[in-house]
Amino acid sequence: MNLAIEKDTILKRVNGVQNELSELKKLANLSFEAFSTGDGHKLTEYHLHRALEGVFNISAHILSRISGAQATQYAEIAIKLGEFGIVDKDFAENTLVKMAKYRNRLVHFYAEIKNDELYDIVKNHLEDFDTFLSAIKKVLENPEKFGLDAE
Repeated sequence: MNLAIEKDTILKRVNGVQNELSELKKLANLSFEAFSTGDGHKLTEYHLHRALEGVFNISAHILSRISGAQATQYAEIAIKLGEFGIVDKDFAENTLVKMAKYRNRLVHFYAEIKNDELYDIVKNHLEDFDTFLSAIKKVLENPEKFGLDAE
């Protein structure tokens, strides 16, 4: 018997990710010059880190409820989400793994992060969060389809 997923906990984290995305979308409206010379870079790092933490907190919570799905490293969490059908396998292996690696880069190699890469993320890759959140919504609506129980 698996532990039930805690829908309220997941929904709070989903809302947190959505709030961070809202802030990142505002930053995407800045010109590259304004982004690079103002606080855009720092704010993007902050909101992106929080959004990525939310993604992997949600993911770890769900995986912890599936027998044999536990993972300890962020990239491993991404792969397991695909293996267990929580997200599309291709999305897990290609996009979520990159997100996991970028989360680690933000935390451990923050001094190496450049304005142009952050600007590229806010301009071209925020939809990856929407793809993830859409998959989580399906899990919350029909947890039994994923072999999960819900509180």
